[in-house]
Amino acid sequence: MSPESVNSSGTVHQVVVIGGGFGGLRATQRLGKAPVEVTLIDRRNFHLFQPLTYQVATGALAAGDVAFPLRSLLHGATNVRVVLAEVSGFDLAAREVSLAPVDDVHIPLTVPYDTLIVAAGSSYAYFGHEEWREYAGEVKSLESAITVRSRILRAFERAEVATVQSDRDAEMTFVVVGGGPTGVEMAGQIGELARDTLRGDFRSIDSTTARVLLVEAGDRLLQSFPASLSAKAARSLQRIGVTPEVGRAVVEIDADAVTLEAADGSRERVATKTVIWAAGVRASGLASKLGKLADTELDRAGRVIVEPDLTLAGHPEVIALGDMVSIRDAAGGSTALPGLAPVAIQQGQYAAQLVQDRLNGRSTPPFKYHDKGNVATIGRGRAVADLGFARLSGVAAWMIWLVVHIWYLMGFQSRLLVTLKWLLSFFNHGRTSRLIADDSLVDGPHAGLGPSHHD
Repeated sequence: MSPESVNSSGTVHQVVVIGGGFGGLRATQRLGKAPVEVTLIDRRNFHLFQPLTYQVATGALAAGDVAFPLRSLLHGATNVRVVLAEVSGFDLAAREVSLAPVDDVHIPLTVPYDTLIVAAGSSYAYFGHEEWREYAGEVKSLESAITVRSRILRAFERAEVATVQSDRDAEMTFVVVGGGPTGVEMAGQIGELARDTLRGDFRSIDSTTARVLLVEAGDRLLQSFPASLSAKAARSLQRIGVTPEVGRAVVEIDADAVTLEAADGSRERVATKTVIWAAGVRASGLASKLGKLADTELDRAGRVIVEPDLTLAGHPEVIALGDMVSIRDAAGGSTALPGLAPVAIQQGQYAAQLVQDRLNGRSTPPFKYHDKGNVATIGRGRAVADLGFARLSGVAAWMIWLVVHIWYLMGFQSRLLVTLKWLLSFFNHGRTSRLIADDSLVDGPHAGLGPSHHD
């Protein structure tokens, strides 16, 4: 062990990582063989593969297919311990993290650190209308995805027994808010669920007549993609019964309807019982706590501004990454990278390298994101992919999406099971997890587990 690996108190260098998502987990794994002691803190005991939670919400995958116990993933790292706890605050001067217990697990009230890595993620923002959260479900967490799945399936069940046509129509109308990748993928899955999977399952209703609206306030879907791919995605959605509503903003949501407003001020009230929210995110509250303590500004989405090496201004021992940060640039402004798994993974790798370089007396260049492209799936055999050097759509793009997601899934068993489920679904149009269940009930090995410090 090098002298640099021992702190001023004569103990091994202590690294505390907050968040078991893509960034936090990758940083912890990379430090698993370093001459440090790592404490990973999360309020849930699992890593959630968030890019596929929408498939849990539509019955294509079970909860256990996208959630993996942290202790299992870190089993071979003898210098890592996992603590199930809520982070309640920081003492930057004393270099301590304050904790609050969850699930009646007795924990230390504070954990000291020499280096702190914060990867606490983000949550959906309802644009100042928190009252909409009651009516518009989201799929960013495991429990919320299971809840949305139950809402969707219950809507068909209520439509089956409805005696008034207007009630049946409202139950058979699904509104997805947000035309980014998650919204597009969610709307496409609902369209396929109604037109393929559930076709012929009911006696009083025809599930293929379900109305699926995808609402986007901007002038096109998938604005992070080239316009040509956005147009192809819109056409693919229309072929599976999804109606893109671009240039229209949501101005009201209640238990019975969604009100949309066009650019000219005209409004339409759409009767619906099922609304899914996939528009806009806000950084974890830990970002604002760090910003206040370090007297560092936040951006409009609540992300804390960090230095080019991802450290907190004035506190080089604190590294923050993922959805909760915006990176200061040479012009004095800041840049927020896309909230994608590859961004968090690369930043997690960088954070681990920064720690090891410091221990070895080496300098580390600023973080640089290597963009390998963007891909979004619309449905079975339908996707769009922007690889930089090529723009693909259809089956070719869908195959790329398939390979990328299988590659990022944790563990051989999960990759095999998900691959088999997708192949089976491709040929028989079925979905293996069409269960109506409260999120506290069993839904695979890790059901009933809620949101996490994830990034």
